[in-house]
Amino acid sequence: MGVSNTRILLAGASGLVGSQIIKALLADPGFAGKIVAPVRRPLLQADPRLVTLPLSAPEEQVPALDVFVSCLGTTLKMAGSREGFIAVDRDLVLQLAQLAHQHGAKHAIVVTSVGASRQSGNFYLRIKGEVEDALEAMGFDRLDIVRPGLLLGARPERRPAEALAQRIAPLLNPFLVGRLGAYRSIKSEKVARAVARLTGEKASGRFVHCYAELISQA
Repeated sequence: MGVSNTRILLAGASGLVGSQIIKALLADPGFAGKIVAPVRRPLLQADPRLVTLPLSAPEEQVPALDVFVSCLGTTLKMAGSREGFIAVDRDLVLQLAQLAHQHGAKHAIVVTSVGASRQSGNFYLRIKGEVEDALEAMGFDRLDIVRPGLLLGARPERRPAEALAQRIAPLLNPFLVGRLGAYRSIKSEKVARAVARLTGEKASGRFVHCYAELISQA
């Protein structure tokens, strides 16, 4: 990733992809920036380049920023209702994005899902699409939309159905070709490495990254 003084606000730092984004950035000796992580519970990793803030921290505690990264997400079961899901997956993401933008961030990276679209008949994909569109309208100079298929990796919380899907999905990857290739399952650490690399991109515009792009960047 090279030498970088990039200051990043990372939403979802304690999750599957977020924790691995931190690992990828801190493992790079050229990364001399800061990761600011709003969290509900303190992170165990100790590094002067990682700064944790309570989600309820006053705005004046947020430093100047360059990049907003979100891999924040929950499930309907964990959220308890559609309203609870929206409060986390859409509203909290956009609240933190606005905070980052107000503190100087010109670049946003959001991890959503393959198939995300505000026109989707699927509730989950529709909310992800709404987030993408709202971020684009927020005025960032650069927006990177990361749309992985099923993420492979051990989550902090138990998701039995997803655990079963993780065992089956890799067997299906060779059969997903052409446009279906975007739906291939992918290791969470590959997504994290791709996101870590994207934090150093400077060109302006809107960019969408699916399976093929993520594999090439990881």
